[in-house]
Amino acid sequence: MHAIAAFIAALFLAAPAFADIAIGIVGPMTGPDAPTGEQVRRGAEAAVDDINAKGGVLGQKLRLSVKDDVDDPRQAVASANQLASEGVIAVVGHVASGASIPASKVYDEEGMVMVSPASTNPELTEQGFDAVFRLCGRDDRQGAVAAAFILEKFPGANIAIIHDKTAYGQGLADIVRAELAKAGVKKVLFDTITRGERDFSALTSKMKEAKIDVIYYGGYHSEGGLMVRQMRDQKFNAVFIGADDLTTLTFWTITGSSGQGSYVSFMADPRKNPAAAEAVDKIRATGYEPESYTLFSYAAVQLLADAMTRAGKADPAAMAKIMHEQSFDTVLGSIDFDKKGDVGTQGFVMYQWRDGNYHQLD
Repeated sequence: MHAIAAFIAALFLAAPAFADIAIGIVGPMTGPDAPTGEQVRRGAEAAVDDINAKGGVLGQKLRLSVKDDVDDPRQAVASANQLASEGVIAVVGHVASGASIPASKVYDEEGMVMVSPASTNPELTEQGFDAVFRLCGRDDRQGAVAAAFILEKFPGANIAIIHDKTAYGQGLADIVRAELAKAGVKKVLFDTITRGERDFSALTSKMKEAKIDVIYYGGYHSEGGLMVRQMRDQKFNAVFIGADDLTTLTFWTITGSSGQGSYVSFMADPRKNPAAAEAVDKIRATGYEPESYTLFSYAAVQLLADAMTRAGKADPAAMAKIMHEQSFDTVLGSIDFDKKGDVGTQGFVMYQWRDGNYHQLD
């Protein structure tokens, strides 16, 4: 009996296992940037559910392995190493550029595919890694759009550029300053804040004294929202302009009516793309609004699944080669990547916060 039982057990161990295909999802699931992490998680989950409902990929189901990097570089590297140890072949993430850039080195060393839905710092795709991609636009494009907007709408204004010393925020601020300088704008107040800072009264007083008309802020919505609210509380009504991280409803939760009239840059609203209609309806049916980067994460899962299907195997190198050479139909529309891993179709436009939501300008 013992010999028969051992033989049967050996047969089961030798049988091929049709395990799920694991995809990593990494972002700030906790901390001040958790709203953006939730966008990325919700979008990926919705895509996995839809793909699995249609039979999965290569006869297998997709499964998400979710990691929380708190938008912290060290935790991002730790999360990347955890995913590698789990045998994950592809990752949707990270969110913050300061997290994506160090984590991308791990993915490159481990032979994994990385698709960031939200990291905009140019350095991410300038490193020369074969399997690192992004679905959003780059900050050299975003900063140029913001600078052009300032020059067109506020000629002759006294300008302040503030950043939070992160790879994302400082990168944007440096680009805007350089673009303004090219246009002959030389007198600019350039200052910094620190992530987690909550009292901006001294900075506000400094800007009031300098008679600042327009503020460009490179940084995240948590500090940006507090800055706007405190500025308005001190009766300082300079125009406030931020970037894509401020396109989350949490920004308005922080500012309240003080956020009225603030400007932000972001890609054209993907919710209005006809290709996204079905996904948007399904996500809204769960009680969640697919704002900001939700559909970018959904699209990342879509194209990873499509690349596996076209490769005929869940092989990162084969997938990356196909992703560089072919185009993909997603909720964002048709997507194709250049040699660096940047997407060629994501341009930036300007929005304005009005009555609790951000509206694209004509």
